[in-house]
This record gives sequence, structure tokens and C-alpha cells, in this order.
Amino acid sequence: MPSRESREYLQELRKSPAFGAVGNEFDLDELRQIMGTRQAPANSAIACIRAQVDGMPCEWVVAPGADPDLRLLYLHGGGYVSGSGAHYLSLAGHISAAAQCAVLLPDYRLAPEHRFPASIDDCICAHAWMMAAGPYGAAPATATFIAGDSAGGGLTLATLLALRDRCLPLPTAGIPMSACSDLTLASNSIRSEVDPICSARCMPVFAELYLGEADPRNPLASPVFGNYAGIPPLLIQVGEHEMLRDDSVRVAAKARADGVAVKLEVWPGMVHVFQVRELPESYEAIEHIAHFMRSCLRKHV
Repeated sequence: MPSRESREYLQELRKSPAFGAVGNEFDLDELRQIMGTRQAPANSAIACIRAQVDGMPCEWVVAPGADPDLRLLYLHGGGYVSGSGAHYLSLAGHISAAAQCAVLLPDYRLAPEHRFPASIDDCICAHAWMMAAGPYGAAPATATFIAGDSAGGGLTLATLLALRDRCLPLPTAGIPMSACSDLTLASNSIRSEVDPICSARCMPVFAELYLGEADPRNPLASPVFGNYAGIPPLLIQVGEHEMLRDDSVRVAAKARADGVAVKLEVWPGMVHVFQVRELPESYEAIEHIAHFMRSCLRKHV
């Protein structure tokens, strides 16, 4: 059962319509404004260091005491059409502090200006760069991880599949959160759950803007259809009451069937990307991420 604080917060959240639930038009400009706001870490001691990766704006987030050679690539959400690393600085700060790692937030290219698979190419590029350079300059990483939420969770899975298919170095593990992993929109929860964060009415728009004429069953577009043989361990977190819940459940089942070590966490009462909220469950989920990373590192040695 969710905490009382979370129940009260979610009850208040549901009093307002989710994005895209009202009106007949999808307002991309409004979504980009919402998802582009800078959310700096509350702790001023956490360093935010801007970087460029082949012209792609990025930002490092490093908490006090974090190991700059232990690196996590965090892929922001936003339906593949909006979002920025700046909007996730606060969450990245919490992850950096909990896991004692440096977090890199890339501003990968967005659709519809840059359709599938441009964002995946950018994520592959960012991971390769991160392996050789850290927040304070050129230095090899001791280990890397890839994480992301919503569309960024889908990109986390797609990037892992693409790295393996291209015979490129893989990270130690992947951490998709509330992942969008089926752009055929076949998951039951898209129809059964009323998500207070984003309306299910937005999903066909996201898919069309991102894919254009591409096949939604392509595993890099919809990782639920992927072959996960050879993929590193996965920690999959998702809220019980979000429209993308079953995307995560199906990916976990597919990856396990393909021989991957998978830890699936369906958080009771939680909604889409609850980790970004200032709730007890948010902090607990981040601690789970840190524990998972430490566990993977012990096995990796």
C-alpha cells in the first residue's frame, strides 16, 4: 500500500486532467514548454557540468563524494517529441547521491524534426563518449549503466539492443523506468488505466510523430518485440496505476525468456515516472536503483 503522503498527493493530482485529456488538439508546444523547464537539484553542492558530444548538448550531474569514473547515462522522457536533460537534473542528483556515480543527461534529437532512429543513434554516441570521458575530462569509465524513463525507458531498451546488434560494448546493466516499449499500443493497461500524468489519447500521436512511416513492430521502436539474448541485467520499475504498466511487464517476461537476469518492480498505487516526485516511494525506488547497481558491480568484478 502506498504511503499516506503518496495517497494524499495522488488524490490531489487526480483533481486536474492529465496532459492531453482535454480538448481535441495535441499541443506539442505546451508539452515542450512543460518538459523543457530546468529542475536544478535542491542540494547546491551537487555539481551540474555542461558538455558537448558531437554537437549534442549534455550535462553531467555529480553529487559530493560520487565516483566520476562510475557513470550512468540517463535518457529523459517526453514521448520522443519533448523533454530535456535539464528537466531531470533533480532526479539525476538523487541518483548520483544514492549510487555515488556521475550521471550524464544527453539532449538527444527529438521527433518530428528528427524521427526514429535518430534518438537511438544519439544515445549510442553518448554511451561511447561516456566510456572514454567523464565530468572532469578524458578518463576511462570503470563501469557504465543506462537508465531512462517513459520514452527514455524505451530508448534504454532500444539502445541496449542496438549496442548488442552492432557488437559495441554494453553497459553493466540497464534500468528502464515506466518504459514505453510497444508503439503498436497493444498493452491492456493503455486502455484499462487512467493515468493522471498523461492521457492515453497522446500515445497514437507520440507514435506517429516519432515513427513516421517506420514499422512500429521494429524491436528498436517497440522493444517488447526484441530478442534479449546477450543483454545485461535489467531492473525494471513501473507504477501499478499507469497506462504503460503492461509494457514493462511484457518486456520483463520476454527478457527472462531470453535468459536475461530481470528484476521487475511494480510499485503499488504509483503512477507514471513516480521517481521524479518528492514522495517516500520515490526515494525508496532510487535506493533500489543504487542497490541494484552495487549488486551488479559486485557480480561484474
